[in-house]
Formats: sequence, structure tokens, C-alpha cells
Amino acid sequence: MRLQGKRALITGAARGIGLAFAEGFAREGAQVAIADININRAREAAAGIEGAIAVQMDVTRQDSIDAAVAEVEGALGGIDILVNNAALFEAAPIVEITRASYDKLFAVNVAGVFFTTQAVARGMIARGQGGKIINMASQAGRRGEAVVGVYCATKAAIISFTQSAGLDLIKHRINVNAIAPGVVDGEHWDGVDAEFARLENRPLGEKKRLVGQSVPFGRMGTAEDLVPMAVFLASSDSDYVVSQTYGVDGGNWMA
Repeated sequence: MRLQGKRALITGAARGIGLAFAEGFAREGAQVAIADININRAREAAAGIEGAIAVQMDVTRQDSIDAAVAEVEGALGGIDILVNNAALFEAAPIVEITRASYDKLFAVNVAGVFFTTQAVARGMIARGQGGKIINMASQAGRRGEAVVGVYCATKAAIISFTQSAGLDLIKHRINVNAIAPGVVDGEHWDGVDAEFARLENRPLGEKKRLVGQSVPFGRMGTAEDLVPMAVFLASSDSDYVVSQTYGVDGGNWMA
């Protein structure tokens, strides 16, 4: 097992991609902390994974980040792997974007990643054993999309932050890298589909169908499609990989 003895904290892990990562890491031998703003859902998710713990974390609040990281370090004895997965999505034409929406997305998708990384990295540096930090970017961070301007900007920021953090932290043997998914089916994309149905006057489900058909691989991705890359980046196999963002998108974007 490639993650035997490792301790992983995954934000936004009570469902979707984060939960798939938690299950995948556990299969590889890691102890997993499922962090989520919804503690009840986090506890339900943790109950289905042997040895997993649940912790409440609101990545927009520094006190919540610090408390959650301290709780996980105390319960597991440290954190070897961090996955910054918590994120929000909203869509609107540029002339209709509100400052409140802008601030909310950047607070979660960018500041949440930055300050959770900071809190976990401090502990990794103090222990002196290195670590792995995986940020969730997106194909939306590599290209603009007409009505997804703020979300695209947040994910572009994550790609840039991954580069900077990776260069800064590798001297401590902390590898920082990112995954850029394409379109991933599931509860998240149901919400995306509903947004496009509203903005583009489409019936529910049509946007998802058209997007899936356009993927070169022939279908939308699944959360499980992303797990092998996450395991690679969390394991010693990626020790010489620094500041990279890997597209796992069925061929949607060629970097």
C-alpha cells in the first residue's frame, strides 16, 4: 500500500471528489481526516471509512482552520498529506457579478487554500519529515469561460499559488502540486447544469449532456477517475515532482 502510515487531511471531503479521495487514500493505508463545514455530513462520511475521523472546518475563518488543523494533528499525531479540495462555484455574466459573490468565491477557493496550506505547512516544517500538499485547480483555471469569470479566476490563482508554494516549500521537502479536473459528473455538476439552464435558457440536463459529448474521451469524468493521480501526488512516487498542475480531464485541455 502506497500510503501506509501516512496521515491525510482533506477539506470539503464529506461528499464528491473529496470523499472519493478519502476512500482512495484509506485503501492505500492512510489515516484520513474528513474536514467539512457540515460536521454531521463529515461524521457520516467518516463512519464509512475504517479509521477515519471527522473535523469541522470553515476555510473562510482562520480560527476554524487553526482549530481543525490542531485537532487533526492531536488525533493523528501529525499531518503528512493535505488536499485542499473545498470550493464553491457560481456563474453569471460579467456585468451581473456581484461583489458579494466575488468575495465569497475568492474567500473559499483562494484564501481558504492559502491559509490552510500555511497552517498545515507550519506543522510539517516543525516535524521535519516533509509532506505532500495537493491543491484542486480546474481546467477552468487554464482558460476563460464567458459566464464563469470569477470561478475561472479563482482556479487560475490556484495554479499560480501552487507554483509559488511549491518553490518555497520544497526546501522543507514539502511537495506542492495540483490536479486540474475537467468536467466531473456528480452533485457538483448537477448544480453547474442548473446554473447554465438558468443563464442559457436550457432544459435541465441538456448542458451536462452536451458537455459530456464534447469530451474527447467520450464522457464526463467521475470522482474515481481523479483518485489515481491524487494517490500518486500523495505518495513517495512524486518526490521529484514540484509545483506542477496535472490535467485529468479526458483530453479537454492539452497543457
